[in-house]
Amino acid sequence: MILNAWLIFHPLHVTLTSIDQAPGSDSLKVFFRMYYDDFLRDYKLYDPGFTFENAPGNKSIPPDKVLAYFNKRIQIYINHKRLSGKLLSVDIPDNYEICLNLIYKSESNPANFKIRNQILAKFHPDQKNMIFCSIDKNEFAIELTPSNDKGKRKLKN
Repeated sequence: MILNAWLIFHPLHVTLTSIDQAPGSDSLKVFFRMYYDDFLRDYKLYDPGFTFENAPGNKSIPPDKVLAYFNKRIQIYINHKRLSGKLLSVDIPDNYEICLNLIYKSESNPANFKIRNQILAKFHPDQKNMIFCSIDKNEFAIELTPSNDKGKRKLKN
């Protein structure tokens, strides 16, 4: 019971973003995961007028609004060009986490990568936004925080 109570209050403030691009591909596959209650708090800051009573079916935030939130809070750049994603799926298992799968059209020959992640930046000073990338034979991880919300990586010499 103590473990369940600890998990409910989840003292860790972490999001996970995984970005994958196969060599020669022109698409980035993005997977994103965070605690659902944190998502709702951050979404409310993004869209203060949103209420579940106004949502279709009163169950969740419509996918187009989730995509707009994600694209506002997380910006991905390849070769200095900002990419926009298409939401493939939203999963909220047991109202505990929210998991997004997205796809971004990119370039098949990326030379540099940049990301900005502002998820939960206004709520938790200890927030960690972990980014794991596998882009065209380059594998790396970036840890972003509210005070350091941008990361970049040269992919080609």
